Amino acid sequence: MSEINVVPYIDVMLVLLVIFMITAPLLNLGVEVELPEADAEPLDTQQSDEPLVLTVLKNGDLYLNAGGDLDGTSAGLIDAESLVTTVSAIVRRNPEIQVLVGGDQAVGYGQVYNAMVLLQKAGVQKVGLMSDPLDATPEGGG
Repeated sequence: MSEINVVPYIDVMLVLLVIFMITAPLLNLGVEVELPEADAEPLDTQQSDEPLVLTVLKNGDLYLNAGGDLDGTSAGLIDAESLVTTVSAIVRRNPEIQVLVGGDQAVGYGQVYNAMVLLQKAGVQKVGLMSDPLDATPEGGG
């Protein structure tokens, strides 16, 4: 009598399901910042490549999000030397890539300026600043 016993396969599948359920919330796909609001025109995004996004947090930490293009990483904490090395390699490969800087509202001008200087050292020619659009609804409601 030859039968296929599927119970071990079901057990393995359930163990994998539990592992994925535990690890999925731990994946950090972005950095939460409170961008300033401004009445600015959005950038033209006709490029097919994802832009590089450098995020500056309140405590001065830098996070680089290469749109999943950089070894599968997304929004990783990076120091100044690694930032210059990584961005310069990306810019050499694609000189027309868009680079955006997003800073929390509480970040000082000096920290954002230093981040832009690091990008300039990496060979970036144009840098855009990110903001949230102004809320169009009046405060009084209605």
